[in-house]
Amino acid sequence: MALADDLKPSARGKVRDLYDLGDRLLFVASDRISAFDFVLQDTIPYKGEVLTRLSLFWFEFLADLMPNHLLSTDIADLPDRFLPYADELAGRFMLVRRAEMYPLECIVRGYLVGSGLAEYRRSDTVCGIALPAGLGEASRLTSALYTPSTKAEIGDHDENVSYEWTVERLGADVAAALRERSLALYGKARDYAATRGIIIADTKFEFGLVDGQLVLADEVLTPDSSRFWPAEDYEPGRGQLSFDKQYVRDWLRANWDMQGTPPRLPIEVIEASSAKYIQAYELLTGETFVPLGRL
Repeated sequence: MALADDLKPSARGKVRDLYDLGDRLLFVASDRISAFDFVLQDTIPYKGEVLTRLSLFWFEFLADLMPNHLLSTDIADLPDRFLPYADELAGRFMLVRRAEMYPLECIVRGYLVGSGLAEYRRSDTVCGIALPAGLGEASRLTSALYTPSTKAEIGDHDENVSYEWTVERLGADVAAALRERSLALYGKARDYAATRGIIIADTKFEFGLVDGQLVLADEVLTPDSSRFWPAEDYEPGRGQLSFDKQYVRDWLRANWDMQGTPPRLPIEVIEASSAKYIQAYELLTGETFVPLGRL
């Protein structure tokens, strides 16, 4: 994006650029995609807009359970230096309150998949939590699991931590609040998504404090932070079709030895991935995706 070239962000994540505006922050979601702790060389068209607009949908949907850090998505509320970039920013930025963030990825798992499945196959546990024997890939868990992890810098791995670890670092009240809110948010989103034909297999939330109040922050229930599966195709015991970046991960596993820099994505993988992000947005919101911004 031209914006990132002309206006240097205060911080750059794997996908989002952050601009420090004093008591406020500007989040701009790019079309970058990351996998296996790498930011890939190729971008996914419209991805940043999907992430932002889907987060806005969930912020509103979940507002009765939890306040959030969102202030505005109106370009007129930004400082003058951003106004020449209105076309590039449209649909992919959030003006938010500055929050004192907790250094955790608050992960909720509803199904046995990913790193949880790998651990379960070794020890019948997920993040140290014992589960019944005999579960298979993509099995639905009797109760959703709260399995927090540390939030790593780009290029580093997140580290799973126990609930007891969060109690020691954050205090019992904060640890309990993060767990309770994470499970409640996941439960409401999971039940709604089921009515739209989507299974939310797992997701992660991030929280912070604004004026002493706990708020939901960053992105929420997007294809980057969650596993979305089509319910009509769900069958435990095998890998699932998905609307998230698992499609890109699977292609990389099949075409890369996990050594050195990841390969470039073929155009058909880029286009199919973009279509999956858009389809997730349309199914969950019930709206046709019409781009607001200019690539």
